[in-house]
Amino acid sequence: MSKVLDEVLAANAEYVSSFGSKTNLGMPPARRFAILTCMDARLDPAKYAGLSEGDAHVVRNAGGRASDDAIRSLVISYKLLGTREWFVIHHTNCGMEFFTDDLIRGLLANSLETAELGADGFRDVGKGPGSTEGQFIDWLTISNTRQAVVDDVTRIRQHPLVPKTIAVYGYVYDVKTGKLIEIEEATRAGRVEETRGVRAGDVEVPIQEQVMGSL
Repeated sequence: MSKVLDEVLAANAEYVSSFGSKTNLGMPPARRFAILTCMDARLDPAKYAGLSEGDAHVVRNAGGRASDDAIRSLVISYKLLGTREWFVIHHTNCGMEFFTDDLIRGLLANSLETAELGADGFRDVGKGPGSTEGQFIDWLTISNTRQAVVDDVTRIRQHPLVPKTIAVYGYVYDVKTGKLIEIEEATRAGRVEETRGVRAGDVEVPIQEQVMGSL
């Protein structure tokens, strides 16, 4: 076995030995919120957001982007498991800022070996062969961190499967200080939209439709 595999299994054995009352945790997150954030190894949502097992859902991908799959997870999070507030948390010095879609497509076309990051950015050092399949993927790279947060919160807010009653907050995590910095424009875009109406069965009927239906 590899050294990393040995370390992971040893750590798990220690975790199991003191698992205790966590065996009784329920499936729905106890604090009813979810975080969408980056997979960067410097980010530990449990620490920067004060989470314990069972508290919240954490969805991670490269960049913390509101991809189709991230939204799939968030929709399941609220529809089946009851979350009511969502955080989109990007971070400073994100690797997604250091390349473009065209660059990674070119790197993959050259070889499938790990690229090298130098002063001028990533370059391929592999011998090939590569694959052109990368051209069919939207890599969701980032050119402006703050704007990316706004864009992702806006996409989530405007998604037809996301109810207007869920608050969506936008933040950037500073990797130098550990501080969460609010992106006010993003939080404004993700604010709860109050609706007025009455319920017919499980469907909320807006006031305008009630009036039209009575004419």
